[in-house]
Amino acid sequence: MSLFNRGLNGYSRSIGNNRKPFIKASTSESQTPPDFGSMDSALPDLVCLSHLRWDFVYQRPQHLLTRCAKHRRTFFIEEPKFESDAAWRLEVTQRDCGVWIVVPYLPSGMSQEMTATMMQTLIDELFTDYSIAKPILWYYTPIALSFTNHIDSLCIVYDCMDELSAFKGASKALKDWETELFKRADVVFTGGQSLYEAKQHQHPNVHAFSSSIDVAHFAQAKSIAVDPQDQACIAHPRLGFYGVIDERMNLELVDRIAQARPDWQLVLIGPVVKIDPGSLPRRPNIHYLGSKSYQELPHYLAYWDVALLPFALNESTRFISPTKTPEYLAAGKPVVSTSIRDVVRPYGELGLVHIADRAEEFIEQVELAMQQGQSERVEDFLAQMSWDQTWEAMMQQIDAVILNSRRTSNV
Repeated sequence: MSLFNRGLNGYSRSIGNNRKPFIKASTSESQTPPDFGSMDSALPDLVCLSHLRWDFVYQRPQHLLTRCAKHRRTFFIEEPKFESDAAWRLEVTQRDCGVWIVVPYLPSGMSQEMTATMMQTLIDELFTDYSIAKPILWYYTPIALSFTNHIDSLCIVYDCMDELSAFKGASKALKDWETELFKRADVVFTGGQSLYEAKQHQHPNVHAFSSSIDVAHFAQAKSIAVDPQDQACIAHPRLGFYGVIDERMNLELVDRIAQARPDWQLVLIGPVVKIDPGSLPRRPNIHYLGSKSYQELPHYLAYWDVALLPFALNESTRFISPTKTPEYLAAGKPVVSTSIRDVVRPYGELGLVHIADRAEEFIEQVELAMQQGQSERVEDFLAQMSWDQTWEAMMQQIDAVILNSRRTSNV
């Protein structure tokens, strides 16, 4: 369980008794930071603090920050990894997309206070070694304030993509840190309309940016000619889902669909986290294919008959805006979802997605989806959205904050 979702057992260790932390730059033979001369030095660096790991699931942070890295140095600082008797350190690697991934390693068993102190020291080392000064600070987790609130920044962004305090195992301190982040942030973005409605009165500069889409990537599914090997042996009709399989998933609904319609094959793609794998429904027509890369997803989607959003209706799903909704549609698939607010509005209301909650109604909607196929209005709807447009609109808000700050400082 992550640092940001749990407390740590009390343990004291003097940083002064440890050797100086080091930074390992995996793109270089030495520990000397690489040359950044090719980047636009006129643009401030962006440093993102995240509760997510870059290589876990390709979602909102990856879509946005890969676009950011085309123009400025972009650092993605993950939550720490804890190891017994580990030397505390940072590992820094640059991905092909240009983003620098920063992974802290800390000894296990420390208190929250000592963890924050060590993280602050490591980040200070990163800033020194990579000559980071007055960056844009981009937060996905408010708890990261505990080790970054000393940083002199040009702009503070809170991209509130989920209501993290409602997730299983969430720290009780999350709400307090979010309150503090609202005080410090210059601009707040939300991952969906319902989350915007919940947060709009907590900050004077809040903007809704719902899940978007790389249409061309998922539209590949319409022309892919080869079924992936681990899926090719599964019969049709196929009902598919990809994403994290956790407490947000209505596993009882999945089980009841599989039981009621043994001729339907349910294909579930994604990692199982925060729940006991033994609790997953097991039937001959339920197929767990594990995690797949972002590049692989269109290949699996291409051979589904219906795409599913079988989410539970609970506190952890109250404000979610599933990125996979427009992705499924871009792949040309009819979609059936439970009544998640940000799916009902606008997709359900526009007739682009079938909505049902009870198993019997859900099955009826799947049958209807297979008969009707996808709405003709999908293409026009998706033409109005893209991650490129989202990133550009976000940067306009950030640039406005920076420009206003400079004007104020010159008065």
